[in-house]
Amino acid sequence: MTISFTIAEIARALDATFAGDGEVRVTGACEPSQATPDTLALAMSETYAAALAKGRAQTAVLWEGADWEQLGLRAAIFVGRPRLAMSALTRTFDPGPDSPPGIHDLAVVDPSARIGAGASVGPFVAIGRDVEIGKNVRIAANATIGAGVRIGDDALIGPGVRIMARVRIGHRTIIHANAVIGSDGFSFVTPEKSAVEEVRETLGERIEIKSQAYTRIHSLGSVEIGDDVEIGAGSAIDAGTVAPTRIGRGTKLDNLVQIGHNCQVGEDTLLCGQVGLAGSARIGNRVVLGGQCGVSDNISVGDDVIAGGNTKIYTNAPAGRVLMGSPATKMETQIEIYKAQRRLPRLVARLSELEKTVSKLRKTD
Repeated sequence: MTISFTIAEIARALDATFAGDGEVRVTGACEPSQATPDTLALAMSETYAAALAKGRAQTAVLWEGADWEQLGLRAAIFVGRPRLAMSALTRTFDPGPDSPPGIHDLAVVDPSARIGAGASVGPFVAIGRDVEIGKNVRIAANATIGAGVRIGDDALIGPGVRIMARVRIGHRTIIHANAVIGSDGFSFVTPEKSAVEEVRETLGERIEIKSQAYTRIHSLGSVEIGDDVEIGAGSAIDAGTVAPTRIGRGTKLDNLVQIGHNCQVGEDTLLCGQVGLAGSARIGNRVVLGGQCGVSDNISVGDDVIAGGNTKIYTNAPAGRVLMGSPATKMETQIEIYKAQRRLPRLVARLSELEKTVSKLRKTD
């Protein structure tokens, strides 16, 4: 069944103003050049005005102050902050997963599990003993929920997600396909001092090279995830050794993010694709780590730090710092380093000429 909304209804959802016929109905949103009479064109800055003429839009979301009548529209919605408007607009049109309430006949649910009202459990889901699932939780096909797990109200667990034993998940948290929450941490020890321990002490010198065998350290601490967290597809969060690994309220993880055992991640933090946190790293509140950033084990990153993509953080980062590069430095310092690197070929050529000149001068003495 196709859903549709009037322009007036969408404007209310966006907390925005509109002009024209507020009763015009639209069934979706699209780019201006691809718009049809029953779709809402997204032209939220003047740069998209020309593209409107290429489509057949009768309605659009426009920038504040736009002349909607001159653009040939029947109605328009005006927004000041386009990306914020996109959040409300996409939420309005998103029907969500097709997951009717109830437990599918092909799901396997332990009799001791407690499942809240309105919850949806899809086919081939396995729910272990002593699990507690809140109201209106949606669990998609092939997910696994381990023993003793607690999931808050209105959470969404995507297809193929693996939630290991004793994990705690907050209200309204979203975990996308094939994420793994609470697997054992990568933690091993040797009976004698290991080669890695030796190298850390000597900063590279090898005193003696000998064979070593690794003994596994088991993970007893599991994982605790706060309310309103989002975890991307294919991400992995390892269980803590004794105390739990923690992800704070409102934090968002992109796809393929790796969180090592014992890590503590604060609230409203963004970890972009392929970020990796080594064991026991501590990340503050409102931190942003760009794609492929790495944080060494036992390192602390303070509140409000922003790190550009591919930054490697090897030492503690103070609150509010903006970082780039490997090893991480202040952004302005790294930009100067990049500029200097681009000048290196010219500097090498000049040095070569100077060496030739000096050599000639020596021969004439």
